[in-house]
Amino acid sequence: MRRLLFLGLGFASVALGAAGILLPLLPTVPFMLLAAFFFARSSPRLEAWIVEHPRFGPSIRAWRERGAIGPAGKRAALGAFAFSAVLGLVLLPFPWLLAPLAAAVGGGGWIATRPDE
Repeated sequence: MRRLLFLGLGFASVALGAAGILLPLLPTVPFMLLAAFFFARSSPRLEAWIVEHPRFGPSIRAWRERGAIGPAGKRAALGAFAFSAVLGLVLLPFPWLLAPLAAAVGGGGWIATRPDE
């Protein structure tokens, strides 16, 4: 039962990651990392497929080995955080405008401290 749940979550993560290839604000690599996590617990064959994938494999291996995020991924994530923080500051009333700002500072700070691929 647990194996089937993880397998289903792995396929759902791959589907969301694939959608991220086409949709500009939906990230791809984090969903592929999640898929690798779920496949590691449900299907060695699918885990090997995603870890050895020519496009996503290097990012997954770098994350697993060193907790590393590539420079392009960092720029994209930090840009999205900055955009959402500015949007929150402009559109939301106080105190709600603090939520995207806090997420940007906390999440962005954490991402910035990850090693490069």
